[in-house]
Amino acid sequence: MRRAITIVIVLLTTLVTALSAWQRRPRSFFEEDEPLVLPSDANEKTEYTFARVRYPSVRASGLWAMRGSWTVDYPKADRQFVQGVRRLTRINTRSVEQVVDLVSDDIFNYPWTYVVEAGHWDLPESQARKLREFLDRGGFLMTDDFHGTFEWEIFTASLNRVIGNRPITDIDNSDPIFHVLYDLDERFQVPGIVMFSTGQTWEYDGVDPKWRCVRDDQNRIIIAICHNMDLGDAWEWADHPQYPEKYASLAYRIGINYIIYSMTH
Repeated sequence: MRRAITIVIVLLTTLVTALSAWQRRPRSFFEEDEPLVLPSDANEKTEYTFARVRYPSVRASGLWAMRGSWTVDYPKADRQFVQGVRRLTRINTRSVEQVVDLVSDDIFNYPWTYVVEAGHWDLPESQARKLREFLDRGGFLMTDDFHGTFEWEIFTASLNRVIGNRPITDIDNSDPIFHVLYDLDERFQVPGIVMFSTGQTWEYDGVDPKWRCVRDDQNRIIIAICHNMDLGDAWEWADHPQYPEKYASLAYRIGINYIIYSMTH
């Protein structure tokens, strides 16, 4: 009996020690976070709202096949980014995001919009027309988190239905969008958390970050294209001790510059 009791005590001690060590370990990027609590001011009417576009996907795998590629990083990235906007600017910013569709006129209520995983979208002609009307009315679209040649081809297949013969061009360092609040001459690739498993900041053959745009007839940027980078991951994991601060800081500055540019140009 004494021997059995001793064995039980040893096993319990080992279990408690292992559990304590597990609780103290660095949080994995792939662990589920605690459910986000809806802020008390979520329904406040504000000057700016982060609007995420919901779109049909051409391909997806795993969880994204069920939820849709538009949901990547949602809603944590959006919530953390807008907290940065509230803290770092005087823009009266809503504390939660808004999902908008291209099947109704609701998008016209949110002049700044965001598309994640743009290399997976597949816009039918009706939604392309709605997005084109949104842009013609003065709307602004930011695309993010798609990589390499293959996803670029998927992205432009839908985009060309929207912009017609308008060209896609690189944004020059001197452009106002890089200087409207923060001076962003020295930009670099902002990686997703995939870098912790691959050891590299790029995905597929998207080695070089590309800052591109589409402009209207007045030379105003109406679509800001972040290719070969993942700002959404940087926003989402900015609070994680393993995600490098330099990437998160640049991602916040880029997003904030794009918002202010869209509201002032």
